[in-house]
Amino acid sequence: MSDGSQPGEKPTYKRVLLKISGEALMGDQGFGLNPPTVERIAGEVKNLHDLGVEVCLVIGGGNIFRGLQGSAQGMERTTADYMGMLATVMNALAMQGALEALNVHTRVISAIPMDQVCEPYIRRRAVRHLEKKRVCIFAAGTGNPYFTTDTAATLRASEMNCEAIFKGTQVDGIYNKDPKTNEDAVRYDAVSYDEVLQKNLKVMDASAIALARDNNLPIIVFSLDTPGGLAGILRGQGTYTTVG
Repeated sequence: MSDGSQPGEKPTYKRVLLKISGEALMGDQGFGLNPPTVERIAGEVKNLHDLGVEVCLVIGGGNIFRGLQGSAQGMERTTADYMGMLATVMNALAMQGALEALNVHTRVISAIPMDQVCEPYIRRRAVRHLEKKRVCIFAAGTGNPYFTTDTAATLRASEMNCEAIFKGTQVDGIYNKDPKTNEDAVRYDAVSYDEVLQKNLKVMDASAIALARDNNLPIIVFSLDTPGGLAGILRGQGTYTTVG
C-alpha cells in the first residue's frame, strides 16, 4: 500500500467496499450460484471482518441476468435493467446466508424496497450497521436503470465514507491486455484514474471511475482466487493494482 504497511501491521483501511461480479459466484458452472464458491468468498469476507475492518459488499447479477444482454436480444432496456437489479438481490441473499453460517452478522440493503426480503436503503441506518460491525450488502444497484453495479459500488462507497473499493477479479491486478490470452501482457502496480479512462483498461465503467476520481476513492484490483488474498492486501501483502 501507499502508506508503507508491513506484513503483520494493522489493516491499512478501517472501512472498505468489496465489489465482486455475479460471475464470481458461478464457480465452474456456466450459470447461477455455486454454493461452495459462495462459501469460499464468504470466508474471505469473514477474514477481513475478523481484522476489525468494517465491510460493505456490492455483488453484480451477471450470473443470473445481465440487463445489457437482455436489451441486446430485443428486450426493452429499462425492464432488462430492473431484472438485473433483482438478480443482484438473489446473490446478496445467498452471500448473507453464507456469512451468517460463519457467525458474521449481515444486512442486505436494497435500493428497491422489498421489506419482506431485506431492508430499504437508508444511509444513516446503513452507517450504523457498519459501526456495529455488521457486514452490509448493498443490492439492486442504484435503483435506477442505465447504471451498472460498478457505479452503484462507487456511489455506496462514497456515501458510506469507505476508504477504498476492493474490486475482486479473476486476475491479480490490471494489465495492458488480457493476460489469459496474451503472454506478453504487462501488469500495472499503480495507475491513475485518467489512465484507466484514456487507455480503456476495463477496470470499471467510465462513470464509476469518474465518480471514484471525483471523491478521491482508491480502487484496489486483486484476484478473488487467491486464498487469504483479501486480508493479506490489507496487511500490505500480495499482488494487486491500485487505481488512484
